[in-house]
Amino acid sequence: MNKLVAPSFIGVLCALALVSSSAGTAPLPVAAGQTAGAAGQTAGAAGPGSVILAPAGVNDDGGASVSDSSAASGLTPAVEPDIRPASPASPAATAAAVAQPAAAIPPADALPEAAATPAAEAADPEVPWIPPLWAPDQELASPPAQRPAAPETAAALPASEALVPDNNAAAILTVFNRINEYRVSKGLNPVKYHPTVAGLAQEWSNSIASREVIEHRASFWTDARAMNPNNGAGEVIAIRTDRDAAQLVEWWKGSPGHNAMLIDPRFNVMGAGISYTNSQYTIWGVVNFFGYTTLPAGTLNSPGGTGSGDPFPLPPPTVCDPPAKHMPPTLDLSAAAIKGPGDLVTVDSAGQLLARASTGVRTYAAARPIGSGFAGAKEVFTTDWDRDGAYDVLTQWNSGTLTLHRGLPGGGFLAPATLGSGGWETLTLAVGGWCANNRLPQLLALDGAGNLYLYPNKGLGDLSNRATVGNIGTARKLSMVDYDADGFQDILAVRTDGSVQLQRGWGTTALRAEARATVATGWADVTGIRPLRDVTALNSTGLALRRSSDVVQYWDLTAGSLASPSNIPGPWAGQRLAQ
Repeated sequence: MNKLVAPSFIGVLCALALVSSSAGTAPLPVAAGQTAGAAGQTAGAAGPGSVILAPAGVNDDGGASVSDSSAASGLTPAVEPDIRPASPASPAATAAAVAQPAAAIPPADALPEAAATPAAEAADPEVPWIPPLWAPDQELASPPAQRPAAPETAAALPASEALVPDNNAAAILTVFNRINEYRVSKGLNPVKYHPTVAGLAQEWSNSIASREVIEHRASFWTDARAMNPNNGAGEVIAIRTDRDAAQLVEWWKGSPGHNAMLIDPRFNVMGAGISYTNSQYTIWGVVNFFGYTTLPAGTLNSPGGTGSGDPFPLPPPTVCDPPAKHMPPTLDLSAAAIKGPGDLVTVDSAGQLLARASTGVRTYAAARPIGSGFAGAKEVFTTDWDRDGAYDVLTQWNSGTLTLHRGLPGGGFLAPATLGSGGWETLTLAVGGWCANNRLPQLLALDGAGNLYLYPNKGLGDLSNRATVGNIGTARKLSMVDYDADGFQDILAVRTDGSVQLQRGWGTTALRAEARATVATGWADVTGIRPLRDVTALNSTGLALRRSSDVVQYWDLTAGSLASPSNIPGPWAGQRLAQ
């Protein structure tokens, strides 16, 4: 996760568009890892169709940070480079982008009085510029046979974790009016408004704000809520440290690529999402534009046209709602039992818990004991359950109980706490960040009938409340991981025949309504699956598989699909892999 940190004023923006080749040329994509500007920061691809700003420091979540500042009078967008046509056949390549952040600077009110620098005296670094992603209109004229479906109801959309639940109707109306005033000044027809498109934009605004990551929704135009646009599609994003919604539009007007989207004559419908946070960036804005030959049913002249006065009422509470904001401190874990998200933990035949610290690209330190008494464990999971910065051990016992050993930064664990007192031995479990709006890990449990349930994290409280996710059929093993690199956790279900079925998530309680793809076969001998991060590079994603013949493999998932595996040296004889 990239938490964005900046001085007192910010305008960060990005755009993703689908326009015809006759409407303009497309910018040449920048390859992942290419340096940007004198600062020399780099940006890497974050998966198909997504963009994440390049890092410039470390935040309190241990992730990358981005900074940008300007005088209070406003920001001047960076000069955009010459553009040349890019091949539409490489959406992953076109998703890569360059950011040019300055070094992270704490807010003035966080500095000693003598050290605070007036805004007028502060340096004005270049504003990150993310080129639009262009594609030919053929993609809209010939949509895929199966489009991802939206969540079944508005109640299934992500709630806003740590977002200020203030009414956003005024800000949305401001964005809508400013865009249309600008279009009319250019002799263009104003765009209309559609609540369904607005729901699409609001969901994404909530998602990126709660995850504190600036990125586009991959292939948003194929979402069912886009309602099959056939005359262009586009998305713009901007964030600020104040709540000035009008300045979001001024930002877009000041960037040639984004400006072209605001005044594209083919667009006739828009939807806007505005989220407020109590973090450094207090407003997050997403606008989706679509062009239709025939306006969809339900199109309105303006937001709030239904008479409700609030186009986006807060959804009813769900089990995904977090009890509080959880942003762990950055701790020195050099003495901790589990040192990072790439470590491997195993249980040997004597019930001893062994840890191997990740030391580089697919390399590990020698195994060292970190606990004992786990012979009766059905499964062991490693996670930062309480989000205090140290990794914990969650254990599913053959006796039917579920316990948590909280890790200590200085090494060892606290005495176990019981999270579930009976019946857990019959379930197949997976642990991870299933809910996009909740930084606490959650638990997915599969019963013998193939019913998948979500148990919210209650800290040290009993795991009794649950919600039904869906029926996915029976499986020997489950693993929760962002398989397709879209920012949401997915489920890999290993069947008894060794096939692996992908169940993609939305970041809500619901699964995507789509055909379930088989993404691997021949996994009948797999006895353990461990999702890993940072094994091949910062923020990389992968899986460790415990297989027969005492083999542990690493499969990289950073590109959104399983890459060729490589073996991790052992010895692994007599050891079960913690998940």
